[in-house]
Amino acid sequence: MSGRGAERILDLLEWLAARVDPAALADVAHALDLPKSSTLLLLRMLVERRYAERLADGRYRLIRLPGERPEGREAWNLLLRLAAPHLGRAVEESGESVFVAVLDGDEIRYLNKLLPAREIQYDRNIVPTRVAHQVSSGVVLLANLPAGELEAYCGRLGLDPEQRRELLARIDAAARDGFYFNAKGVVEGASGIAAPIVDGAGRALAALNISGPHPRVVANLPKITRAALAGAQAISAELAKRSRTNNRSGRSTST
Repeated sequence: MSGRGAERILDLLEWLAARVDPAALADVAHALDLPKSSTLLLLRMLVERRYAERLADGRYRLIRLPGERPEGREAWNLLLRLAAPHLGRAVEESGESVFVAVLDGDEIRYLNKLLPAREIQYDRNIVPTRVAHQVSSGVVLLANLPAGELEAYCGRLGLDPEQRRELLARIDAAARDGFYFNAKGVVEGASGIAAPIVDGAGRALAALNISGPHPRVVANLPKITRAALAGAQAISAELAKRSRTNNRSGRSTST
């Protein structure tokens, strides 16, 4: 590949990585100022190398960046990059451990964590997933699901009528308050507060969770709640800014 060809591939990767939504061929060609024929060859190359995928509607979305595992999720990559500068601030303001979580099927998957510089820390292995309705991040993300999807979730998990009522009460609280405090976490002795991270269209993409030892969290609940809300809102603003930038560039559904 020529030097110019390599440069175009890098330009394409960077442009796709900065987007929240998938992109049509015409969008890419316009943004990079390339002929559609050349753009199509570049996109096909990324698909063949499993850096991107072509959706049923003909649009393309990034799956991973060089060095990342092929099974990475396209929106998660962008989310973590935008969230990074705000996580440290959330740790500093709360004094507790901060996590970024997403809804992956019926489970919560933790993408990242940042711990405070204090002798007693709350830490956990973020590789195992959690049942969504058992953790604060899951509750705030379930609260943003349409009613039909939430009902389907309850059915798949086999929740009985009492469990459904309890979950709906938690979801109502999360929707009302904009966050959810889980006083009794999956890990014994831990509590967590989560707030949703939303994109420019108001869709909840992830949750910012702050967790710590139960007595310490309860003693500092207002401060930790403010830190969770501020962090989630700051990341949401970054996503909205990207969305507005993409819209101003002129989007097309043509392929």
